[in-house]
Amino acid sequence: MSNIKVTHADSGLIRARVVHSEQVTPHMRRVTLGGPDLKRLTARGFDQWVRLALPKSSETRFDNLADSFGVKGYVRFLTLPKATRPVIRNYTIREVRPDLPEVDIDFVCHGDEGFAGPWAREVGPGAEVAMIDQGCGWAPVPAPWQLLVADESGLPAIAGILRDLPRETTGHAFIELFDDADRQDCQAPAGVNVHWLTRQAHEDPGTLALRAVHELDFPDGAPYAFVVGEQALAAGVRRHLVQERGLPKTHVTFSGYWRRGKASPS
Repeated sequence: MSNIKVTHADSGLIRARVVHSEQVTPHMRRVTLGGPDLKRLTARGFDQWVRLALPKSSETRFDNLADSFGVKGYVRFLTLPKATRPVIRNYTIREVRPDLPEVDIDFVCHGDEGFAGPWAREVGPGAEVAMIDQGCGWAPVPAPWQLLVADESGLPAIAGILRDLPRETTGHAFIELFDDADRQDCQAPAGVNVHWLTRQAHEDPGTLALRAVHELDFPDGAPYAFVVGEQALAAGVRRHLVQERGLPKTHVTFSGYWRRGKASPS
C-alpha cells in the first residue's frame, strides 16, 4: 500500500556496471554503480528511487527491457523468456556523483533472505545492472514541522531526506533498526531530532516506531509526515495520524516497502 506518485523519468532505461561494494554497517551493503549511461540520470536528491534490474544468471539480458515500468513496460517484461528476465526491485539512491558518474545504493543484508541482499553481498566489479528513474516519494506540503518514520528498509530514504532538507527545518525522525550497530550519520538539520530505536528479536518490525509516534507530544501545528518501511508500520502510522491526530491525508506520504513473510520489492 502506498500513495507515492510514480514519475517515469525521460531518461528511460539506464544501464550500468558494479564498480565496487563495501560493508558500511553490519547489515547494510553499499554497491557503487558506474558507467557513461549514468550521465543521463538527473540527480533529484531526497529519496529518489529506481526500478533496479539485477542479474539472475549468466543468461540475464537487459537490452530487451522497456524504457518505462508502467503497465505496458510490465506486460512486456512478462512476455520475455523467464530464463533471461532480470529480477526487478525498488531501491533508493543513497548518493549520486554526476561528475564521475556514479551512484551508491544501500542494501539491507539480513542472512540469506530475499534476492537483492545476498546479491549485493556477493557481487563483484563488472556485474551489469539496469535501472529506471522513478522520481521521489518526498512531496512535502507547507507545514511548520516534519515527521519522518522508517524501519531499516527505509533508512536510505530517510537519510537522503535529512541530508537534503533546508537547514532551518524542525521536526522528528524515528528510525527503527534490528541492530543498533546499523546506525548511520544522516546529516540532519540541527532542529530535527533523530530518534534511533532498536527492537528485540521477539518484536515485530515497526513495533517501536509505531509506539513512539503514538507517544510523541506533537509541537504546534500539523506536520508533513513521511512514513516508509514494513507494510504494517506504514499503514499503522498513517492510520494513527489521520484518524487519531486529525492530519489531512494530503499531509501524509506513506509506502509499504515490504511485508512480513513476503520477498521485499525494495
